[in-house]
Amino acid sequence: MGRRRFIGLAGAAGAAIAMPTFIPATALGRGGKPAPSERITVGIVGWGMIAPENTEGLMKLDDCRVVASCNIDKNHLQQSLAAINGFYGNKDCKPYHDYRKMLARKDIDAVMIAVPDHWHEIIAVEAAKRGKDIYGEKPLAKTIAEQQAIVKAVQAHGRIWQTGSWQRSKGHFHKAAEIVRNGLIGKITRVEVGLPSGHSDFAHDGGQTKVTTPPPELDYDTWIGPSKMVPYIPCQVHLNWRWNYNTGGGQLMDWVGHHVDIAHWGLGFENSAPYAVEGHGDFPPKDAIWNTCTKYRVECKYPDDIHMTIAGGHSDIKSGTKWIGTAGWVWVDRGDSSFDSSNEDWNVMDELPYDQVKIRLPRSTNHYRNFIDCVKSRQPTIAPVETAHHSTLPGHLGLISMLIGRKVRWDAQREEIVGDAGAAEFLTRHYRRPYKIG
Repeated sequence: MGRRRFIGLAGAAGAAIAMPTFIPATALGRGGKPAPSERITVGIVGWGMIAPENTEGLMKLDDCRVVASCNIDKNHLQQSLAAINGFYGNKDCKPYHDYRKMLARKDIDAVMIAVPDHWHEIIAVEAAKRGKDIYGEKPLAKTIAEQQAIVKAVQAHGRIWQTGSWQRSKGHFHKAAEIVRNGLIGKITRVEVGLPSGHSDFAHDGGQTKVTTPPPELDYDTWIGPSKMVPYIPCQVHLNWRWNYNTGGGQLMDWVGHHVDIAHWGLGFENSAPYAVEGHGDFPPKDAIWNTCTKYRVECKYPDDIHMTIAGGHSDIKSGTKWIGTAGWVWVDRGDSSFDSSNEDWNVMDELPYDQVKIRLPRSTNHYRNFIDCVKSRQPTIAPVETAHHSTLPGHLGLISMLIGRKVRWDAQREEIVGDAGAAEFLTRHYRRPYKIG
């Protein structure tokens, strides 16, 4: 039951002559549980690699209730319903094939969107227009123009946005960024960002590379959506859509919203971008089933003489984020032994002593908790939409540079490519009818 409907029903019940005595204490906010009127109701769009984990994270919050799930693959839809209803021990989660019908529900406060990149902008903009707060996956969108459209819609409609750049909610990433932001390694001269390379068969579809008829449970026409219609090949769809530029952006765009995001956090560049970007990469043939760049190197120049290298498949750039300054260095990554620095004291402490810190970065220990709290308070999340946009710009510009074979110059104030009409064409993409941007 959504909180708005609960309020209406509670009012009607109060007007009745006899109030039922069997309402559970939890429904009234007792027993340590929030009342339904205080719960944030959420709808889910997508169910693949990331959505199950995101959904579980939201369901574990007592003041959040997942009430709807949307998917254009009937099997995935049933999987989501089984997980959600199984968690709650009921059958209350309502299924949807059309995300627009789900977004039309006035009792849904927020949505979690975890769909392929080529659908991000259309669903996110519609959700913002419908007055929903949004937990959206990275990268923010398929193109820079689409990202700009999302930022504009979120701002225009006063929505709360949380990006799935969950590294910001981990202590060692926070500590690393705070060290750098406070100037404890001196003036930053260089940043190294190491990302994965190659392709991975996430769907384990090895051998399923031949054109075939889409399975009956999948609405393939809608799945392709605004992208170019191509014959159905199993290993180009679920999970592996990211390895073809028709629907995804390869390892570079899959990861830029994580480690470059952390790099920007330390630099204080959440609303900034490089002014010059040059990329080089190894590409399969354009007509290959998986045609995204497998090995790449992107060189970015920022104001104040800061140079960032983003690389995948190059042994001189270590996985994770490394800031190098005039008085030391800091490196951070995922997993065990994932923090190192030029100062041994930093390596063993959980956070910096207050006497060493003039700038305290926002802190979150749970990315989903942070989102729901901000939906209630209307304060920015730890990974707002503007940050998501700027974190992925170096990846988009680097990819454009690779595709056209020359350096790209970017005007961060005007948000446009400077003096290169050919490069500027890559800021957007062709939309298949009847779809359109925004």
